[in-house]
Amino acid sequence: MNLEALRAHQFPTQRVRYDEQDVIRYALSVGAGSDPLDARALRLVYEKDLLVLPTLAAVLAQAGSWIAAPQFAVNWLQLLHGEQNLSVHRPLPPAAQLMASYRVPAVVDKGAGRGALVYCEQLLHDAASGEALCTVSSTLFLRGDGGCGSYGTPPAGLPGAATGPVEFSDQLTTSRHAALLYRLNGDRNPIHVDPAAAASAGFARPILHGLCTYGIAGYLLIRSLCNHDPTRLRSLGVRFSSPVYPGETVRIEGCRSDAGVQFQASVPERKQLVLTHGLATLA
Repeated sequence: MNLEALRAHQFPTQRVRYDEQDVIRYALSVGAGSDPLDARALRLVYEKDLLVLPTLAAVLAQAGSWIAAPQFAVNWLQLLHGEQNLSVHRPLPPAAQLMASYRVPAVVDKGAGRGALVYCEQLLHDAASGEALCTVSSTLFLRGDGGCGSYGTPPAGLPGAATGPVEFSDQLTTSRHAALLYRLNGDRNPIHVDPAAAASAGFARPILHGLCTYGIAGYLLIRSLCNHDPTRLRSLGVRFSSPVYPGETVRIEGCRSDAGVQFQASVPERKQLVLTHGLATLA
């Protein structure tokens, strides 16, 4: 990786609009509205008194595949999405125009042959009022770029696995076409839809987007701990450990701790953890 090119790069501020249709499509794509007779859940998928799932912020004004640009000299085929974090400063309105600023505050070189961590951060402001709405952070693991050098101060890491007894659990069975719907939020990577592309990446069939699994976990926390009130979710961080295949069940379980709500997510059909180090804070 060309560390100096990355340090010098200035990401342009983006202006993006979204509306009720985007809000509803996103909620449906992460499993909300599966019971259309549940009045509490209906608030997430019906324009009357519409409430917004805060994890929508993760798909608004994405910077795209910038890291594959030649000037950064990144071995992007060896890239993994390691962690995802969200901090909510004010609840997202059902429709808005946003200003999105993007930066890379830190790179941590783990050493030659061990890869490097790239920390990315996006701040979303309401374009009309200037108020900060959300900070979206992600950690990219560049398996092929160890020895590149470091800069900046990385954010505090997620806590380890919860050690207390399980206090809550919830689960959602995804549809077989879940990835086909979720990709309409903007991520058109063919490994989520094209069997040949998925096979070339080493998967038995197309996989669900990692950010879809993240959104499902957020929705389940809101459903099981917040009485379907998304304004109570103030932060959400996870580490990705394994992909989900469309049609599988995503199950979360966890407990409260001094840090907040700690949880993990698994696919019970395969007894496979898919999200670890989960941490949420609730109002």
